[in-house]
Amino acid sequence: MEKLNLTPDEILEKQFQVDFKGYSASEVDSFLDQVLEDYQKMEDNVQELLDHIAELEAQIKMLNNENIELQGKQKAFDLSNTTSYSSVDLLKRLSRLEEMVYSKK
Repeated sequence: MEKLNLTPDEILEKQFQVDFKGYSASEVDSFLDQVLEDYQKMEDNVQELLDHIAELEAQIKMLNNENIELQGKQKAFDLSNTTSYSSVDLLKRLSRLEEMVYSKK
């Protein structure tokens, strides 16, 4: 993030020299007061947004961790289901083989 040229204090404390056909000091001060107010609001908004970004990044990190955990559980579940299906298939094949062997006797 780029650094700003002015701080609210610098705007507030800025003094202009009065020349013979210069600007009205009260108008300049009034305008700078408005600029200062907007500048402070902008700084507050930026800080609020940065805080919100930090909260969202923390949420993303937490959700990514949960996602990784759930993917691990899903893989374990898939492996256990694959193993149980293989065991059932083996038992069926064994049963058929036993029937064939015992039926020939």
